Formats: sequence, C-alpha cells, structure tokens
Amino acid sequence: MAAIELKGVTKHFGETVVIPGLDLQVHDGEFMVFVGPSGCGKSTMLRMVAGLESMTDGRIHIGGEDVSTKGPSERGAAMVFQSYALYPHMTVEENMGFGLRMSGTSKSDTAKLVLETAERLQLSPLLKRYPKQLSGGQRQRVAIGRAIVRRPQVFLFDEPLSNLDASLRVQMRIELAKLHADLKTTMIYVTHDQTEAMTLGDRIAVFNQGRIEQVGAPMDLYESPANTFVAQFLGSPKINLLNFAVDAFHQHVLFDSKSSMAFDALGLSLAVAQQGVQLGVRPEAIQLCSSEISALQGVVEFIEQLGDATLVHVRLPWREDLITAKLSQRQVEFRMGDRVGLQLDASQILVFDQHGKRVKLA
Repeated sequence: MAAIELKGVTKHFGETVVIPGLDLQVHDGEFMVFVGPSGCGKSTMLRMVAGLESMTDGRIHIGGEDVSTKGPSERGAAMVFQSYALYPHMTVEENMGFGLRMSGTSKSDTAKLVLETAERLQLSPLLKRYPKQLSGGQRQRVAIGRAIVRRPQVFLFDEPLSNLDASLRVQMRIELAKLHADLKTTMIYVTHDQTEAMTLGDRIAVFNQGRIEQVGAPMDLYESPANTFVAQFLGSPKINLLNFAVDAFHQHVLFDSKSSMAFDALGLSLAVAQQGVQLGVRPEAIQLCSSEISALQGVVEFIEQLGDATLVHVRLPWREDLITAKLSQRQVEFRMGDRVGLQLDASQILVFDQHGKRVKLA
C-alpha cells in the first residue's frame, strides 16, 4: 500500500492549459474518486499518476518516492481502462498473467497468482475462454484481475464501468467496494457519474476545468458543498437554486415583488442573508402543501413516478426553470395543473454569494 501526493502538477497541450496547478494527497489505503464533467482534466490527471502522460511541471510521489520521471512500469501502479484492453487472441488465464510473464515472474508463480485472483473474482470457470466469449461484466473483471495479480501499490481506474448497462454497473460497484475492503490498497477511480462517486469513494475530489473545487467525504460534499458547482454536480435530481434579494427592514427574503419568506422561516440571520444571492434547496427538502398556506406558490407541470419516490416539477411564476420536489409515494396527493404551495426545510437550506461560494450559516 502507498499514499499518493501531487504537488503543483500542471499540464499544457500547446497553448491549452488542461491542469493549471494541482495539489492533492491520497491517503494510504484510501478509495479516492475523481469526479467531474467530460473534459475537466480528471482522466488526464490519472494518466499522469500512471506515467502514461507526461507532466508540464510539478511532482508526483507514490509511497513517499518521487516517481515524476519514472516510467509506468516503475511506479508500482496498475491501471484498469474503460475499454478493458484485453488481448483477443489470449485466454482469460493468459491475459491475466501477461504482465507477470513480461516482468520475468516464473511460470509456477504466475499460475499461482492467476488462480488465486481468478477465485477471488469468480473467474475460475472462465480461465480457458477468450474475451469474445465473455460478457461485458466478465471482461471488466478480467481486466481488474490482470491488475490485481501484479500486487501493485496503487490501483488506477479510468471510468471502468461506463460501457456496462445500468444493472451491471450496480453489481460491479458492489464488487469493487468489496475488492477494496479485501485488498485495502490505495485506489483512485475516475468517473463522470456522481452516483458512482457517492457510493464508492472514501473521499471525492470534484474537478472543474482542471482544478479541484472541493475534496471531502461524499456526504460532507453533498450537505456542505463549497460552491454552486459542487452543489449542482452532486445529487440527483439536481439542487434547486433560487435567486433572491433582501428586505432588511421587514426581515424577509424577496424572490420577486409578490413572493417572499421571513428569515425565521428559512433559518437565516440578517448577516447571512445579506451575504447571499441564491438559496440552495435539495428536492428532498421540499414539501408540497395547499397554496393558501405558503408564500411560495406555483403550478404542478410534470410528475415522475419512480416507484419508491415521486418527482414533482413545479412552475413558479417568477422563475424560468422548474422547481423539483422529491416526495415519498404516500406524500403525493396532487395532479398536473394543480396550484400548490412549497414548504422548505430550513435545516437543509444552503446560501450562496454572488461568486457562487457557500455562505456559512453559523
């Protein structure tokens, strides 16, 4: 096992700056997830850790050793790719043992390691098959097995589940979580899927345009995002952002000339309210009620039945985007076209300033 430290890492492609300067520490034995939209630099950063991409500047340490100028095979890292990258003319057994054979490991030791790993990943019955005879999930397990047999210091995963269907992704997430608990090896996992990030990571690093917006435990980032980018990226459905102004004399937040709410109802002080320009409200922090008992009123425009929950999308007269409320099945008593009121859970309200940064309530 080994910790990973990134110090001032930068990457330029000609005049294009992909990583402007990044610092990060991944703890020994940690499952770290890099998450962010396509083109944000997370895969480029992973490839630089692996040694598959050169840095423009900065240092990378693995297990306390500076590996910045070392080749991929000298870094003690094993990478699992999105495309599986299996040799079609080799059996599962040969694919898994290929790296060991190339490094000079004896046939007997290679066979032993392959068999042990195949049993752990439930691949033993498939060892004599070729990749074309495997399902997508089986191929991905072979790719993971090929990495495990090398006994690396760190595992690097580059969107390994993106080619799988939804049900298989859930199964593979469970298998990866069990694998990490079993091996206790440092892992970095790249994904654009916030559900994968939230369910797999000990910590998450949220990337945006080559920078890390925030690093933290999944629920810390969900409940206390540093800014609107993190707040919007994590959570499905997305957080609702409501623009507001402040009426300090009447101690009210103003949404428009006819819609306002008292500071007390939102759990806000004057000092906090005056710093903010947007309220962040998660869909699950909204309840629907009669329009007569709420200052926030709108019309139900669309309802999505999800089985365990229902999403109700409400049109407010002063807002372009719909407001989304996530309700349990027992809470749904409205229909499309109904006029409703919205009640906000003050304990879950977030406030953001004009720069998109979260204003601390205490």
